[in-house]
Amino acid sequence: MDVYYQYMGTNEETMRETFKDTSMKSVDARLMLEAIAKAENLVISDEDLDAEVIKYGESYGVDGKTMLDMIQEDDVLFEVNTAKVSAEIPSPVAGKVVEILYKEGDTVAVGTVVAIIDLDGEESSGTEPVSEGVVREEADAGQVAANVSETSPSSPSSAETAKNESANTASKPVVAEEERWYSPVVIQLAREAKIPKEELDAIQGTGYEGRLSKKDIKDYIEKKKRGGSVEPKPASVVAAPAASKTSVAVSSEQASPKVAPVAMPGVEVKEMDRVRRIIADHMVMSKKVSPHVTNVVEVDVTKLVRWREKNKDAFFRREGVRLTYMPVITEAVAKALAAYPQVNVSVDGYNILFKKHINVGIAVSLNDGNLIVPVVHDADHLNLNGLAVAIDSLALKARDNKLMPEDIDGGTFTITNFGTFKSLFGTPIINQPQVAILGVGYIEKKPAVVETPEGDTIAIRHKMYLSLSYDHRVVDGMLGGNFLHFIADYLENWKG
Repeated sequence: MDVYYQYMGTNEETMRETFKDTSMKSVDARLMLEAIAKAENLVISDEDLDAEVIKYGESYGVDGKTMLDMIQEDDVLFEVNTAKVSAEIPSPVAGKVVEILYKEGDTVAVGTVVAIIDLDGEESSGTEPVSEGVVREEADAGQVAANVSETSPSSPSSAETAKNESANTASKPVVAEEERWYSPVVIQLAREAKIPKEELDAIQGTGYEGRLSKKDIKDYIEKKKRGGSVEPKPASVVAAPAASKTSVAVSSEQASPKVAPVAMPGVEVKEMDRVRRIIADHMVMSKKVSPHVTNVVEVDVTKLVRWREKNKDAFFRREGVRLTYMPVITEAVAKALAAYPQVNVSVDGYNILFKKHINVGIAVSLNDGNLIVPVVHDADHLNLNGLAVAIDSLALKARDNKLMPEDIDGGTFTITNFGTFKSLFGTPIINQPQVAILGVGYIEKKPAVVETPEGDTIAIRHKMYLSLSYDHRVVDGMLGGNFLHFIADYLENWKG
């Protein structure tokens, strides 16, 4: 907004004053219309709305029916369900929706063309639609394809579909297997920076399956501007092929034939929703992949509890968010991961992949009973205030179903809070492809032996259990124990 004010030669106060009367009239008119509609019990049907859109388009000399198919940039095209998130995907361009290639409920692999958009607002005769998922010379033509840009790497269904996707694409645009897939944002940034396709192909990506993310291309461009030595590394070329309408990939729950449950007296059968099915598959996979070991410690958090009670009101006035224990626990985890980088890893066969970023996922319970794990990226770079704001923002977005794929992508460690439900401790299942997860228990008052200069005494202390489940393939008991005790000591000696 500051740039806008500077460009327009104005400021916020002047803008508010200028539009005050107009805004008040607009609000009054809307309230009056809503009141009339409620009093008269007026209901607008889809047919009434379509008719009005057609009428509006014809008043501007545009075919009315064409108006119904027109979309603007950032309009919601579709909703994508990944491992633990339902995200609304906006259109990268404005134009007319020419064709939708898949129906609701279909499972498609990352990089698959899912819709064709005509940029000119009318179908181009004799022109093959062009996928913007591949950098090509003809990508500036009249039609581009909207692509699924991100899918959670932990989704078992997406991994399965990537393997089983058919290559029979005679009637639909194809993202060739030998070509690397790029999102529209990456393509646009590369064009603006005049980066040729050959150079773009050589940039190493940090995204899922080596994909080049928005952050990757921005970092690369910034290094070039600074004149630093930029040596692109060959990227792993893994592009999911597109599929024709008649060869839709089969999701994991569709792969095996469904057997109707045996009817039993006094039993009501309800099928799992899509998210719950994916979570179930993911949990079973994790137990099969990782040999789980769980350590538990009891932590005296009396200092932390007293500090929070003393500072929570001032913190809320200053930051606008409630001060909970989670930011402190997240800070402790981030410092522990920095001290023990062997826990901030994943496993690929017999290779250990050390992560350069500390991205802490925090499990959030949703209103429908499902779980989701939004991620605080680079948690080690945030102070306590920043962590509190980030965690609160992600939790609100999760419960409002506003999370985007990047909000759940790239986690390197997960925290789950059993204490929310007054559970003392639990043995959480590792969130693949991570190798450890921390369970946080309920804080309760307990009598405890306290050492004093005068000798031992009994006092009421605030106690909490922490449980760490870890992958015994790469994390041994000593490493897991030291990591857990680092977090415990940090919390017990909290100074604020």
